[in-house]
Amino acid sequence: MAAAASEARRVLVYGGRGALGSRCVQAFRARNWWVASIDVVENEEASASVVVKMTDSFTEQADQVTAEVGKLLGEEKVDAILCVAGGWAGGNAKSKSLFKNCDLMWKQSMWTSTISSHLATKHLKEGGLLTLAGAKAALDGTPGSRTLGHTASVNMMGNIY
Repeated sequence: MAAAASEARRVLVYGGRGALGSRCVQAFRARNWWVASIDVVENEEASASVVVKMTDSFTEQADQVTAEVGKLLGEEKVDAILCVAGGWAGGNAKSKSLFKNCDLMWKQSMWTSTISSHLATKHLKEGGLLTLAGAKAALDGTPGSRTLGHTASVNMMGNIY
């Protein structure tokens, strides 16, 4: 594990073990950045990992991630925070899976984006980059309200900015 102080630039990747997040970790490491992955599973390619405990409580998860990132960074600041966690689950208000899918979308998108935004207030360098990734589909309408949980979560993310 590389020490944060020995490398010029630092980035936090929330969702750093997912499909997009793993690629982000690889790309930054290839350019000699210090990279911390935040995810439910450790990313061994990262310089450091914060393993998120699965919980049904947003405040517990937020407190856990905030505390562990604080311990990891100390007084150091990062150049960028990328929130690439997320996923997709469909369903409209009649769907049997409505509540389950909404819960999943909120946890994968809203919780992670909100926590990332909070981390930025504590650990992002002046002029640093906070990215809350989303799909292009979120910019278009939601045809037939087939994706209620996803639509609600991406609309919330848009309001964090």
